[in-house]
Amino acid sequence: MASRDDRLLAALIYVISFFTAFIGPLIIWLLQKDKSSFIDYHGREYFNFFISYSVYGLISFLLTFLLIGFVIGPIVGIAGFIFTIIGAVKAYEGTEYRFPFIFRIL
Repeated sequence: MASRDDRLLAALIYVISFFTAFIGPLIIWLLQKDKSSFIDYHGREYFNFFISYSVYGLISFLLTFLLIGFVIGPIVGIAGFIFTIIGAVKAYEGTEYRFPFIFRIL
């Protein structure tokens, strides 16, 4: 079981992403990943999620020229928002959450 501080910092990775999508979570992850495997897991999971949903957003933008992206874009945005909240809650509960539909790069 992860300590309370580890759970709080892991949840903060997700919550701060609403304000700074890349820099805030990166700073927390880089400063804490060697101290806690729990924070390292959630940091890697968040950045895999970030990369995947950035690619999905780019694809939906390109598909707006075919008029399909106007439907896919909001779906990707809403899914990203909901999965970020779920990730923050699961991190605070102390469980490891695996995002659906993401590339496992890191």
